[in-house]
Amino acid sequence: MRRAVWTIALGCALALVALAQESGAGAAAEAGDPWLLWKWINFAILAAGLGYLIGKAAPAYFQGRRDEIQSALTEAAREIKDAEAKAADLNLRLSGIQTEIEHLRQEAREAMAVEGERIRQETERHLKQIQEQSAQEITLMTRAARHELRKYSAGLALDLAEQRIRSRMTPDAEAGLVDNFVADLQRRARAN
Repeated sequence: MRRAVWTIALGCALALVALAQESGAGAAAEAGDPWLLWKWINFAILAAGLGYLIGKAAPAYFQGRRDEIQSALTEAAREIKDAEAKAADLNLRLSGIQTEIEHLRQEAREAMAVEGERIRQETERHLKQIQEQSAQEITLMTRAARHELRKYSAGLALDLAEQRIRSRMTPDAEAGLVDNFVADLQRRARAN
């Protein structure tokens, strides 16, 4: 490739030199510029040098650019594959989300049912304890009320008996009781 570029550049340079000689000789004679031919030769050398430098540097430059473009295309293809894989993974996750949501709802329903049953059983246990405590309190209160009633009844009976005894107690009956008591004490003293 370099040889082809060099050959083309050299051919262009020679063609320019020949053109310059033809037109330069006629133009130099007419215009009176004796340096015109040398200007064209100088231009041809410059063009040949530029052609040579371009021919030498261009393939490496274009090869580098081609390699950069190919690596960029390879990288882009790899990123496209990665993006497609991520998109497929996201689609798979999205399709699985509905199933997972339903699974979580089912777990929540089951957990609520278990918790509801536990609360019901605990409530029944508390109600049973309250009923037992209420029954015990009622029994204790009934006993206390009966005891108070007996105590009150006994007090009333004693008061009534005291009133009856006082109303029947005469000085003669009192003397008879004292005499009986003293006689009883004497009998006991003798028996001991």
